[in-house]
Amino acid sequence: MKKIRILNRLSAFELFICMMIFAMIATLTPVDLSASEEPIGRTMARQAVKREHRWITTDHSKHEELKKNFMSGDEITKACLSCHSEAASQFHKTIHWTWLASEEDFKADFKSTDKADKKSRRYGKAGYSINNFCLSSNNMQDKACLSCHTGWDSINGEVNCLKCHGLTKFNYKEAFDDIKEFASDDDEETKEIMAEIQNDIKKAVGNIGLPDRSHCGECHFKGGGGDGVKHGDLDTSLIKPNRNLDVHMGVDGKNFTCTRCHTTTNHNVAGRIYTNPAVESNKSLLEDDLAPKITCISCHSETPHKTSSKMNDHTDKVACQSCHIPEYARINPTKMGWDWSKAGKRDKDGKPYTVVGDLGKETYLSIKGEMIWEKNVKPQYFWSNGSQTSTTAVDVIDPSTVVKVSHPVGDKNDPNSRIFPFKVHKGNQPYDKVHKTLLGPLLSGEKGYWTTLNWDESLTIGNEMLGLPFSGEFAFVESTYVFPITHMVAPREKALKCIECHTRNDGRLENLTGFYMPGRDKASIVDSFGWLAVLGSLAGVALHGLGRFLTRNGKEK
Repeated sequence: MKKIRILNRLSAFELFICMMIFAMIATLTPVDLSASEEPIGRTMARQAVKREHRWITTDHSKHEELKKNFMSGDEITKACLSCHSEAASQFHKTIHWTWLASEEDFKADFKSTDKADKKSRRYGKAGYSINNFCLSSNNMQDKACLSCHTGWDSINGEVNCLKCHGLTKFNYKEAFDDIKEFASDDDEETKEIMAEIQNDIKKAVGNIGLPDRSHCGECHFKGGGGDGVKHGDLDTSLIKPNRNLDVHMGVDGKNFTCTRCHTTTNHNVAGRIYTNPAVESNKSLLEDDLAPKITCISCHSETPHKTSSKMNDHTDKVACQSCHIPEYARINPTKMGWDWSKAGKRDKDGKPYTVVGDLGKETYLSIKGEMIWEKNVKPQYFWSNGSQTSTTAVDVIDPSTVVKVSHPVGDKNDPNSRIFPFKVHKGNQPYDKVHKTLLGPLLSGEKGYWTTLNWDESLTIGNEMLGLPFSGEFAFVESTYVFPITHMVAPREKALKCIECHTRNDGRLENLTGFYMPGRDKASIVDSFGWLAVLGSLAGVALHGLGRFLTRNGKEK
């Protein structure tokens, strides 16, 4: 009986303790009321890409137009156009051909330098756009840069259809050079060699299909002058990745090609371009079944997680990539810094030299300067609506500050903005001390900087090609350039944990301020009321328990 009385006296305290323990457990371990429920985002994604293979209605190797002898790449394209009559005119209007951000830029007067007229700035590689890595901005006249252009003869001649649709790796330039050299030779052995070359060309021309990762990657994985230089989330490791590197492109996973997301209309490939967002609005295929599959929402919807998941409450403010791409450059290193001011040094024999670092990449080149490479890099985070600012060669800069050559456009109050991950590339590049504008040198060729190591000459020629003035006085300015991180999506079990951001110290979002984030920020008023509520509850329970103990004590016999 005595034991029972003691238990009765302490029941209030025990109840309080039990409630506190239950509350802690409930807080630390969210109860999943739908354990068997599959996230709607996964269901929607499977439906969006349900069709594994496109059906084919033609075998190009059987087309008579493609069986004739070809003497040039232009002749191949004309054979393609005999069936695909509108393809070239469509392609000529795209950024892959013009290297300009919009059709308005394409039509604008290139020689105009009116800074107030945005159209005259000609955003794009063929215009006044400039970057802080490979630098060159000279109206598509730098031959080293033009190796990625989609024409047979640089910016001249016909569209090279096989650059994106040819499934056989073949050196057409070498083949046509040999044919031209042998054409006037009547020797029978030479004719046999020419026939073999023509036969190889016909086999390659007849092997046609949709672009795969190697087609796109030939330029986009190697942009900026080498593998992984530019983007950080795009390099040759994505040609045949496993799902741990990218769940969408992994050959042991979904094995998506680039065009699964970068859908195409009239040869316009969906994706981010210079000053415009990748898409005008975030729409899922539920809202618009013709929407390009370029955003995560397109396939996974705005509620990608289980119905009971708190993570669904983040999608209006946090981009999916912020949690699902914890690091980039996870296989191959990417270039994070490029100091052109240190270029031009020579060894003791007066010759250019190279230094290779621990990651197997050049950390110094006489023709390029000092470079920093990194692997497994954590992104930096900014508010972004999908577009970016762009400092061009006609924009006045403030050389006393770090110049933002490109930077995300967005704000916490903008309903179209999300917290998005970026690679931030740091540079040190030449600018005009008088006009206070960034300068684009000529790099390749006989008079390019890579040959002469002469800044004065290469900068003068580069600006002449742009049709812009150069004072002749230059110095170097620190700069940043951002790249959105959207590839190399990790498996869901490797997504970021809440504590990576919701933490008091060294959180991933510590640079984003102006809003309250639980776990990271303090709100003195809220904290005060919270502690008052806790202390008041404790005091109430304690008084109640003490009262019961005292009142029952007098009733005992």
